Amino acid sequence: MDATMETTLAGALRDRGQRVTPQRLVIARVMEELDRHATAEMVFSEVSTRMPGVSLPTVYATLDLLEELGLVHRVATEGGTVVFDPRTDDHHHLVCRACGKIVDVDAPLEPDAVLAAARDAGFTPDHAQVTVRGLCRDCAPT
Repeated sequence: MDATMETTLAGALRDRGQRVTPQRLVIARVMEELDRHATAEMVFSEVSTRMPGVSLPTVYATLDLLEELGLVHRVATEGGTVVFDPRTDDHHHLVCRACGKIVDVDAPLEPDAVLAAARDAGFTPDHAQVTVRGLCRDCAPT
């Protein structure tokens, strides 16, 4: 049985000597249940219905923590909006430059060369993904 994001988070926090708070657990649960690319504001909206009083900065800090722990990935979109992706396996993204829609792409692109180049440039990469920007089917001229 796979561990949920919530239980994985709780274990990682305990291992680091950090507090396992109800707010962090609810944010992880919401991110997992949404099961899609989500902004911090979208997560905040859902978390607020379950736990009134949670602040937007708490949501941002927890999403940053989830990213640090490898439980979500950050995806930059058009206009600089950041979304968090609960899918952490190797995959890529299509981003519509008109409406901002994000679509996961499963394609056999091999990131090893990019990761090696990053290491050669002095970086310690976490992962690599390809982001294809353009127009989605709904926004492209017919």
